Amino acid sequence: MRKWRSLGLATFLSGMVLLFAIPPLVSGQAPGMSRLQNDDPNNWPMYHRSYDGYRFSPLAQINKDNVKNLTVAWVHQPGALVQGLEATPLVVDGVMYYIASYNRVFALDAATGKELWHFYPKLDPVVNTLFFQPYNRGLAIGQGKVFFGSLDGRVFGLDQKTGKVAWEKQVLDTKKCSCNFTGAPLVVKDKVILGQTAGELPIQGKIYALMAASGEKAWEFNTIKEDPKSWGGDSAKFGGGGGWMTGSYDPALNLVYWGTANPAPDYDWGGARPGDNLYTSSVLALDADSGQLKWHFQEIPHDDWDYDSGLGESLVLDRDGKKLLVHQNKSGFVFVYDRTNGKLQNVWPMTHTFNFVKSIDPKTGELIGRKSPRLGKPEFICPWIAGGRSWNSGSYNPKTKLWYNTAMEVCEEVTVEKQTPQTEPAAGLFFGGDQVAKHPPGGEAYGHLDARDPVTGDRKWSINFKYPPIGSVLSTGGGLVIHGDVEGMVHAYDAETGENLWNFRTGSGHRGGPISYSVNGKQYIAVPSGLGSLVLGLYPALWPEVEDFPAGSAMFVFTLK
Repeated sequence: MRKWRSLGLATFLSGMVLLFAIPPLVSGQAPGMSRLQNDDPNNWPMYHRSYDGYRFSPLAQINKDNVKNLTVAWVHQPGALVQGLEATPLVVDGVMYYIASYNRVFALDAATGKELWHFYPKLDPVVNTLFFQPYNRGLAIGQGKVFFGSLDGRVFGLDQKTGKVAWEKQVLDTKKCSCNFTGAPLVVKDKVILGQTAGELPIQGKIYALMAASGEKAWEFNTIKEDPKSWGGDSAKFGGGGGWMTGSYDPALNLVYWGTANPAPDYDWGGARPGDNLYTSSVLALDADSGQLKWHFQEIPHDDWDYDSGLGESLVLDRDGKKLLVHQNKSGFVFVYDRTNGKLQNVWPMTHTFNFVKSIDPKTGELIGRKSPRLGKPEFICPWIAGGRSWNSGSYNPKTKLWYNTAMEVCEEVTVEKQTPQTEPAAGLFFGGDQVAKHPPGGEAYGHLDARDPVTGDRKWSINFKYPPIGSVLSTGGGLVIHGDVEGMVHAYDAETGENLWNFRTGSGHRGGPISYSVNGKQYIAVPSGLGSLVLGLYPALWPEVEDFPAGSAMFVFTLK
């Protein structure tokens, strides 16, 4: 049994798979870049599969008619159980690459599961003292290398064929900042882009771009704006922020879209950080070559609830002649932008239960009727600190034009506590309060998986779960939606109706990202199994039995019999 760590302070028709020839390199293009831009349906080459953030596989050999015939093809166990398996695997040319807890990296034959190589970095012992560890959410691939950010603040470039270190760079002073890397990088042209953890720490979080060939720093962006109007007094020194999850990219505009984390302290007791606290809890559009800020939109000005913008996917979507960007804030509200200039097009709620605001103006983004916890008494706030959705991602199917996304209907009681930022000898957690999960007014807490129009929020179908789901979603060209729940069951749903077509119990809950790929004309679906996450530490307050849910860490891969 596993005692969960508490937050404490906190098809192709006739069953054929589409196979496309890969075009030659365009003159002047960086090696490996064409592979990322070319949508080879057989591969899953980056965290969200494609720069648009869809998490959609066009493969259709496995479809609504035959998904009932899925069977296990192989299982791989990384041998590290702590915090489960939170990553999304990658597949390129018949090889699967994935990362597990303690930064264990594997390359496997994607058809058989046979190990080709593994890499276990020797991590600095400081990792054992950190809040954000030992999990990692994903890798990046490009220019013949496999990239990841480590728990001790390094960035690695491994030889894609052998797993040997091509280069490594110490980017963060983890012994001092208590910060690290836990999200998957994004390879854009000749650069590797990733952001650090910082939101609960009295530091200044940044987003970095390193040269893929050498690891040398190309640019960095400080998510804490040095502006006394935005950060009163010396609060900017301890502002937190960062960009700990993975962004999206529009090659036509050469813009990288990255969400930023919450300010520190998470809870403001009154005067802790005067101002709007830019650029925390914001969406940034950065020039991919220089890191220059082209536009930004702060979704939660002066964030009082830890409703950051760093989580999940940013959908690069065209609709009615408009170039849009769809992003879900942790609050559960979805923001729709003109991605060329950041002008707001719409805002709509993914959740039914919220009281931190009465509403958000869909034209201006103004938070109407804010309810901010302050010193003096506990405050009942919805949603809880885990958000209307956690960092797991939904999936957009361009065929159905539906976004399959999870949500959590859970509240909390917040007690704000005045706190002095600790920076010596190392940064300490800087929450400014504590919280305990609560059921919503008049009912039980729960979660749901919805099929919605990502621009308008119109809902086509919904499936409820007793325990709010925290795993990512996959949709496919075969008309399927794949999703694993907290109880350890992976489901295949009809993308049009939500009908449950197939189930399989993997033995532990799901936090990572399922994918689909093809090898030698045969389609596979890979599902990471292994319950973990700091968020799980919140569940026992409402569902005590979750504390004893079985731990695990295994990559399950399915195919047709």
